[in-house]
Amino acid sequence: MTFAHSVSLSTLALILSLTAGCATLPPTPVSPPAAPTVAAPAPVLDQATLDRLGDHLGYRWEIVDNRQACDKAACFLSALTLTLPEGSDLPGGWTLYLSYVGAFVRSESEAFDLKQVNGDLYALTPKAGAALKGGASHTVRVWGQGHFYARGLVMPNAYVAAPGLTPRTLMASKAVIDPESGLETLPFVAPMTDEAKLGTQAPGDKTQWLTPERAYERNAARNVALTRPAVVILPTPARVTLQKGAPLDLSKGFDLRLKGLSRDAITAAVEALKQAGAGEGRGPVLSVTIDPKLRPEAYRLTVGKSVSIRAGSTTGANHALRSLAQQTAFDGAQVRRMTIEDAPRLPFRGLHIDVARNFHSKAFVLETLEQMAAYKLNRLHLHLGDDEGWRLEIDGLPELTQVGAYRCHDPAEETCLLPQLGAGPERDTPVNGYFSKADYIDILKAAQARGIEVIPSFDMPGHSRAAIKSMEVRYRRLMAAGDVVAAAQYRLVEPEDTTAYRSIQHYNDNTLNVCLPATYAFIDKVIDETMKLHQAAGVPLKRYHIGADETAGAWTQSPACQAFMAQNGLKAPQLTPYFIERVSAYLAQKGIETAGWSDGMGHTDPARMPKVVQSNIWSSTLGTAATEAHDQANRGWEVVLSVPDVTYFDMPPAPDSDETAYDWASRDTDSYKIFSFQPENLPANASLLTDIRGQGTTVADNTPYAPGRGLTGLQGQLWSEVVRTDDEAEYRLFPRLLPLAERAWHRAGWEVPYKAGESYTYGDGKVDPKAVLGDWQGFRDRLGVHLRLLDQAGIAYRLAPPGAKIEGGQLFANAEIAATPIQYRLAGGEWTPYTGPVAVSRPVELRVTSPDGRRKSRMVRVE
Repeated sequence: MTFAHSVSLSTLALILSLTAGCATLPPTPVSPPAAPTVAAPAPVLDQATLDRLGDHLGYRWEIVDNRQACDKAACFLSALTLTLPEGSDLPGGWTLYLSYVGAFVRSESEAFDLKQVNGDLYALTPKAGAALKGGASHTVRVWGQGHFYARGLVMPNAYVAAPGLTPRTLMASKAVIDPESGLETLPFVAPMTDEAKLGTQAPGDKTQWLTPERAYERNAARNVALTRPAVVILPTPARVTLQKGAPLDLSKGFDLRLKGLSRDAITAAVEALKQAGAGEGRGPVLSVTIDPKLRPEAYRLTVGKSVSIRAGSTTGANHALRSLAQQTAFDGAQVRRMTIEDAPRLPFRGLHIDVARNFHSKAFVLETLEQMAAYKLNRLHLHLGDDEGWRLEIDGLPELTQVGAYRCHDPAEETCLLPQLGAGPERDTPVNGYFSKADYIDILKAAQARGIEVIPSFDMPGHSRAAIKSMEVRYRRLMAAGDVVAAAQYRLVEPEDTTAYRSIQHYNDNTLNVCLPATYAFIDKVIDETMKLHQAAGVPLKRYHIGADETAGAWTQSPACQAFMAQNGLKAPQLTPYFIERVSAYLAQKGIETAGWSDGMGHTDPARMPKVVQSNIWSSTLGTAATEAHDQANRGWEVVLSVPDVTYFDMPPAPDSDETAYDWASRDTDSYKIFSFQPENLPANASLLTDIRGQGTTVADNTPYAPGRGLTGLQGQLWSEVVRTDDEAEYRLFPRLLPLAERAWHRAGWEVPYKAGESYTYGDGKVDPKAVLGDWQGFRDRLGVHLRLLDQAGIAYRLAPPGAKIEGGQLFANAEIAATPIQYRLAGGEWTPYTGPVAVSRPVELRVTSPDGRRKSRMVRVE
């Protein structure tokens, strides 16, 4: 039986009732047909959804195992867990950007793909068809090159972005400042507690985490004798003779009398003396006389019924006043009678500060200059340009700072660079910025007033991505304006160059093309403008550091370079030396001396280099540092030690997963290690030092110094890839800068004189460890006094957590430096001063405080 489509339900019911028989039955209810299935609305990726991701996406890293192998190379396994916000499902179409200062080599996830963008920036994107359920968690297993010993190597400020929407930083990925210690912490990285899996990587690695129990034993071994020193001056003067008689009272002032110099030349040092407790105007005579018979930085300081300073130059006079200021502060302005005869062992005593990777303020640089002067350092190597930032305003090239000084989310890099090193998507953050011309002039004047030479550095030809990208923006701007000639004037890339490479920092576009005339026009412009700033400050530019290190395998497919090499009979590896030689000759024509890192400088032909060349040796002390240093000194160059396993302040002060630091060169660079360094006899350091695996080795002097050749200087380095705040920079620098200054200025009695061809092996006794320890104890006790001076200056120096152990129900604790008081508490209790062994129940938390009590160390726990 068929029915027309127009039959109504009521008519159909009546027909059915009639066909059921004569009896009248109640009508059978008929359900209406089901409504068509309508799919739920697809999630929409709008700004509100992206904001919700930024505010509520869970973000958690865990380091799983350091003992992995990836293609037969050592690697580590980590796990990133993302927990999606509760509520409605999420759409795709967004990307999570994150930074890691290494190389991820492989990842596994059912929901996300991980790809490198450039450098340390990675993109994590939902896979097509991935179910992004509200509240669900997804784990991405990630393998990375090398090892992962410290929680801080994962960068903060991961962010989500999508085309047409404003990116949002993940709240869960932000760094947090610990209110007690003032240190930056990363709560999104899980604690690393399994030493067996995470503490070492290679077989035979003897490095152990510095647990509180191990720190206790180390401190006990080094703190054999505690003394109250009579003279606290650091660096240690060459000769001190204490005299009899009543102390000289400087509290009411002094009568400053000068001969051979102006007041302006010593103003900063006089102010330091006043801050130490001395007045000025009434009181004993303080005479300062320039004596040309003395070496330029030498001085003779006599405190009797008056103060007499004789110095070889205004620099020496400043050194004498700084020594007097330290002793005045210690003696409470009642200065004991003494005579000091002093002069430095090395003419170059430097500090390198990297403001390119992460920017640091002018105020930080100025305060650091003051501390450098206090401890008689005389060179500031200011690293102003690298891949991640350009930090100095240059007239005529505004893009260098308008674009190159900032990192933000701009994939086209028209307004800023990509947000490397955890900079985050916003432009206005403290890690971005630059020194204006006025700022730089202020820095130069402050340095000159303290006897410090500023050596500016814009790394080249590698490490130049910020300059390259900035000049590309300039090129496009001028091309759009129709000015083809001006656009090409400073362009640093050749579009036809198809060379594929990755730098050591994983960039594929960070190297100047050394075969382009525009490259040299750009360098000429930068140098000329920098010279003008020095002239405006009244401080001529004497020396310029060109970098010249870590040039990746660039230029092989560059048409310009292929033509240049064919014309000049060169091969690709010869292009970097050619560049260094050419730029060095150009600098010499302008009266500027060349400095650079040893790996690049060593490949040049000495005959093609200027007469004065500075080379920073940055090979390992227990590796090839001696060979490089001796070879380059034998060329007649000024050799400055910058060995990373001893002088890099971005290396950790202890093997501890909570010490945010690079650790490729060392896992344990503490003050004692720096103090025990022998700069003028590099092979002899093998007697005392162990390598990054805690193993001893032999260093042979296979390339001896030639007669009359030797070391020029020693320099500490602060690289800033994982140093994002000024306080963190001070934490890295201090107090380690003081033993570095000690070794640059003062030759210890236990140091072994250099003997050509001598070999040294760990533990061979050729360097007496007991003599080193005895000298350390006196230095350590004076260092405790200087922590108070750093407190007064507001320096956020590192406070080493205490050593501690529980035996027989009693707590035993000690400090690395006795001047830092120890506090302890039972879980949930109040902090209590530790004065000696005390009965406790487990667990116990401990910390030290600064001598003034205002700052605290990181807390440790014993159970």
